[in-house]
Amino acid sequence: MKQNIFSSGILLSLLGYAAFSISDACSKGLSGHLDPFEVAFSGGVFGFIILPFIRYPNEPYSDIFATARPGMWILRATSTFISTAASVMAFMLLPMPEALSLMFLMPFFVTIISVTILKEKVSFWTWLSVAVGFLGVLIVLRPGARTFHLGHACAIVAALANASSVVAYRLAGNGSARLSLFGSSLFGPLIGDGLLMIPHASWPHGWKVWSILFGYGFLAALGQLFMMMATAVAPANRVALPQYSQMVWAVAFNYLLFKQPLDNWTFVGIVIVTSSGMLNWIRQKLRFERMALEEHWGHRHQQSDVAKP
Repeated sequence: MKQNIFSSGILLSLLGYAAFSISDACSKGLSGHLDPFEVAFSGGVFGFIILPFIRYPNEPYSDIFATARPGMWILRATSTFISTAASVMAFMLLPMPEALSLMFLMPFFVTIISVTILKEKVSFWTWLSVAVGFLGVLIVLRPGARTFHLGHACAIVAALANASSVVAYRLAGNGSARLSLFGSSLFGPLIGDGLLMIPHASWPHGWKVWSILFGYGFLAALGQLFMMMATAVAPANRVALPQYSQMVWAVAFNYLLFKQPLDNWTFVGIVIVTSSGMLNWIRQKLRFERMALEEHWGHRHQQSDVAKP
């Protein structure tokens, strides 16, 4: 029975990351048609379509702002605003796998924040995994051999903003309603990207542009819904692994839709970045299974001791 629950969680997370990937492809497809901030703003607008599926029965919509820690709500909203704007610009300016590999720096930033701000202990193997991933990013960037431009900077900023959002969720704990967690991710882009798009905003023309714009915003929100459902039925460490399926989507879209082949060194860097994350997940999975086994046998021994006359 547990295996079925875990499998459903993994399936939901795969659907979530697929929705995120197609949303990213939509943002890249809008390059040259709309201002990046206007595209990011649409994520907040079309995301409201998902709200009825997020809220519990009889839960008031005012719970969007209900939180025990308002500072964390504002931090999540700000982080989401920055990450959406930066990621849209990165995907517009870079090949999708290259932008995504830089965004996979998020675990590196989360680890740094956890150690320096949250004062959490991080194992040697976590540091090693993060270091290998960072090496892969350096291979992708190849400082000195390639020109570092705005697209690379935006991808790194998106990774840092996503890391800040993860830390904000962690600090918020269980004191925030589910609508509040989702609502902060809507109002961040609505306010932040809405203000930044004003100088260059233009009305989308043609059904094709409207369709892609809707696809970007709706699928980004749908991906969040799938991820919430996944974490409700499966442990977070199991839900995390399918994140690397995004790279498969990115490579496929890059070749099939956008006709942007990768050079050999960039491909090597992407493989290293992806592998480092997967190896860290495998190590954590084995660690949790060992702990569960030790707890099981400890419980068995306690029962046998009690049963002795």
